[in-house]
Amino acid sequence: MAAAATQGMPTWERKARTLLCVLGLVLSVYALHVELSRERNPDYRAMCDLAESVSCSKVFTSRWGRGFGLVQFFVAKDSPLNQPNSVLGIIFYTLQMGLGLSLSKRAALFLVLSSWVSMVGSLYLASILAFVLGDFCMVCVSTYIVNFALLFTNLKRRRAIEAIKEKAG
Repeated sequence: MAAAATQGMPTWERKARTLLCVLGLVLSVYALHVELSRERNPDYRAMCDLAESVSCSKVFTSRWGRGFGLVQFFVAKDSPLNQPNSVLGIIFYTLQMGLGLSLSKRAALFLVLSSWVSMVGSLYLASILAFVLGDFCMVCVSTYIVNFALLFTNLKRRRAIEAIKEKAG
């Protein structure tokens, strides 16, 4: 039954999901590394710090680098609930990878909904990046692209799963 169900799935979907989630995880882990290194050593210079206005460490250590800059309004700045955005990214890409193994309609719906949430977050952070910080962060922009590609992949996956379920009766 499982082999028959996967036959209706687009063949590129699994490879694309794996590539995008691994790339998202690498970017998120690197962002966390940069933020933690910068906290330990204010003179730390990340590979992605190319100029004054092209600096990922400036972005990661800004107030918007933790809890989207919003959580600190509800809990203390150093609260365990106010995690770096990169930790949220690690959780998101891990869930995307894990739920991508399921062919259930619920998993497909959750993948799409969580991708829409990630796109809202990406658009919010991109506007902060451009209009508030006046910075260009290569790591950030790369994650926005990964999130958009995952949304596209998840929308295609959901349609394919619905088609499989309709054919199965």
